[in-house]
Amino acid sequence: MAEEMAGLGPADLRAARVHVGRVARVTPLVPSEALGERRGYRVALKCENLQLGGAFKIRGASHFLGRLEESERRRGVVTYSSGNHAIALSLAARRAGVPAVVVMPEKAPAVKVAAVRALGAELHFTGSTSLERQARAEELARDRGLVVVPPFDHPWIIAGQASCGVEIQEQWPEVGAVLVPVGGGGLLAGIALACGYHRAGIRVIGVEPEGAAAMAASLQAGAPVTLPAPHSIADGLLPSRPGDLTTSVAKRFVETIITVSDDAIRAAAAFLLRREHLLVEWSGAVGVAALLYAHPGLPGVPTVAVLSGGNADPAAILAAADAAPRGDR
Repeated sequence: MAEEMAGLGPADLRAARVHVGRVARVTPLVPSEALGERRGYRVALKCENLQLGGAFKIRGASHFLGRLEESERRRGVVTYSSGNHAIALSLAARRAGVPAVVVMPEKAPAVKVAAVRALGAELHFTGSTSLERQARAEELARDRGLVVVPPFDHPWIIAGQASCGVEIQEQWPEVGAVLVPVGGGGLLAGIALACGYHRAGIRVIGVEPEGAAAMAASLQAGAPVTLPAPHSIADGLLPSRPGDLTTSVAKRFVETIITVSDDAIRAAAAFLLRREHLLVEWSGAVGVAALLYAHPGLPGVPTVAVLSGGNADPAAILAAADAAPRGDR
């Protein structure tokens, strides 16, 4: 049973929507005529780049904080993140009056570091890998009695992210497939559970960068795989290893994982800026990259591409737009 496998059932997802709805937005689902014309079937964009905090992560973070006991909230929370989860937890914690500590990589994007600082979280910088950040966060938790808020591999986080999948189905009942960016797999697992529980037959497809395809390797191996050196322009999709829970959900509910190149990701972000007037970070553009280049894993049915975040440097996206081939603008 899925409930036994992930520790989550339909009732858990319904309860999560209550916590999420107190903080997060219901983001728009925008039809893309340009992509629909290219592909020959309807395509829509789930604009989590317009979410509070600039990414879907506020869903899981707000649900997690909503589940804590008051004594735990007073102690404070700590997380490890390359950026978007750090921003989301900092925002949710500030709104809830909970002290927040964040561990980010030494070369975290400046726009994301600035956002965390502006929200008042205590910042620490450690290494370059997710495993290094996790170790430092767990050390701080032990030393100071903080509650660790994982970025993806926790039932409360997954249940919070599932609210995005429920919204997609409510906004477009005819949807046949959902393309989901994959880092640690929290968003993928949440949307997959939401689709699996609410309407069987929706094809959930994960999209990863070629240089950081940890979930694809994990599903092929049948268990989570650790990549020695994940690399991609998509900084939000670089965990060294997907989660145990997220992998187990993906094995049951995800149709396939497809990969895209960094060049395709740049072109997709440029396309979204030029044609759809949407500022989307590299990580959030991977589903559109698959659509632009007609990846063979695409199912050819009414499709939603989740734009998972918009915390990008506009100058970098504009530079990519200027350099993109004319057909991708």
